[in-house]
This record gives sequence, structure tokens and C-alpha cells, in this order.
Amino acid sequence: MELNRQSYLALLKEGKAAFAAGDPSNACPYDQYSASQEQQFGARYWTQGWVAARTAVEAKNPEAEISAGQ
Repeated sequence: MELNRQSYLALLKEGKAAFAAGDPSNACPYDQYSASQEQQFGARYWTQGWVAARTAVEAKNPEAEISAGQ
């Protein structure tokens, strides 16, 4: 994997798709603690995509965050 803008955007999209599929945030296929820079890069941007998708859903439905906690 090249650590560039295309990879970054693909990983964001992959994370958003995982959220849409119902995968939990800890389902990231990349290891943020790996010595491999590619694994760290993958984990960082996959997770950012997942969080962005979750945030977008919560922004549309402000009660989703409240009801999930109860």
C-alpha cells in the first residue's frame, strides 16, 4: 500500500462502509500498534472513516446517542 491521498480516501471509504454494514469500531482490519507504517496508516484512516460515518448518522438523529447509552 502506498501512503498517499488515494490510499487515505480509500481507507476512509472502507471505514464508512464498515459502519454502514454494522461493524463495530474495533473491527478494524489494520493494527494501529504494528511496527508496520502501512498498518498504522490503515488503522488511523479506516477509523476516521468509521467515526465520520457514525457522526453523520448521529447528527441526523440527535437522540441516537442518548438512546444508545441507556
